[in-house]
Amino acid sequence: MPTRYECDMIQPVVDAASHQKALRRIEELWDAKPGSREERELDALATLVDAYERRAFPIQALNPLEAIRLRCEQLGWTRRHLEPLIGSRARVSEILSGRRALTLPMIRRINRDLGIPAEVLIAEPRAKRSPTPRRGTKSRTKRASGSGAGRRPTTRRT
Repeated sequence: MPTRYECDMIQPVVDAASHQKALRRIEELWDAKPGSREERELDALATLVDAYERRAFPIQALNPLEAIRLRCEQLGWTRRHLEPLIGSRARVSEILSGRRALTLPMIRRINRDLGIPAEVLIAEPRAKRSPTPRRGTKSRTKRASGSGAGRRPTTRRT
């Protein structure tokens, strides 16, 4: 007597319900014998699920700074470990904050020592959204004119 799946044709994976159904069937077929009909079904279902997941759940590429931070986290590295690759402590800070771009020699050293692909390192970092000032609003602080007006008093410690 055929099982409930032997009579079914492989269905396309087009939504969450068909995705879950295909995943359940893949689990049932996981230990299929090589060369069997079940293995061919498993291969076909895995291909369909992969195609659906690529469409439904795209993975965005990391920008260079995210890639460096993630790789350092994986290795247990601190900013100090990046200094031989990037430069001084201040330069590392400028690079990781996005105030300064990576140079070609930096990219080569990071690629060599951290194993981050050069394609990732040369990609444009995604721009941070900065709040735009509203038009027509006045500044909350006004400076008083005159000598010393608005300054904090200085105190001397003795």
